[in-house]
Amino acid sequence: MQIQIAPSILSADFVNLERDLQAISNADMVHVDVMDHHFVPNLTLGEPIVKRICEVTDLPVDVHLMIEDPDRWAPEFAKLGASSVTFHMGATHAPVRLARQLRDMGVKACFAVRPAESVEAIFDILDEFDMILIMTVEPGFGGQKFLANQMNKTRRLRDEITRRGLQTHIQVDGGVNSSTAQVVAQAGADVLVAGSAVYGAENPAEAIDYIRTQAQEYFRA
Repeated sequence: MQIQIAPSILSADFVNLERDLQAISNADMVHVDVMDHHFVPNLTLGEPIVKRICEVTDLPVDVHLMIEDPDRWAPEFAKLGASSVTFHMGATHAPVRLARQLRDMGVKACFAVRPAESVEAIFDILDEFDMILIMTVEPGFGGQKFLANQMNKTRRLRDEITRRGLQTHIQVDGGVNSSTAQVVAQAGADVLVAGSAVYGAENPAEAIDYIRTQAQEYFRA
């Protein structure tokens, strides 16, 4: 697998989103965090802004729902033009049903695992998902310190995917930069969400290329 970089617009300038989307045109997708002030202690953006993002960018839009009741809302975000929709283990009531509904809509179904949650809990339904997101920070805010203790979880997930011959991607979100990119790639992650490391750089496009190069060198398939 080739390493994919998904800059998180949580670290972008919300007043100049179109400009900041253009600045990451060499990325593989754009990561959009939707938070509802209930599932996580932060409030970001909703359907009208996600819809507009999908309209103005040529990049695939990867929507990460950190919200309550994704069983109801995930399909609504899929209708807006997202290419993938991620929902959390701790929020959904019927993950398989929701994953199949998203896939039937032509959207990739992704499942997110928080730091305290076990990845083994989803092994029996792993083939229902296109991507598993391993959170390497507590969800809710950008700029947090990378949790290296999540790499054992990532390795176990990569081992299971390889053992079963699945094509499931592993995404890592939280504290990813040019240094930690090597660590997560070596553990088996192939989709890296980077926020501050991209939008905090003088040249976001160059930061994306550098993170991708660093990760690809260390990637463990």
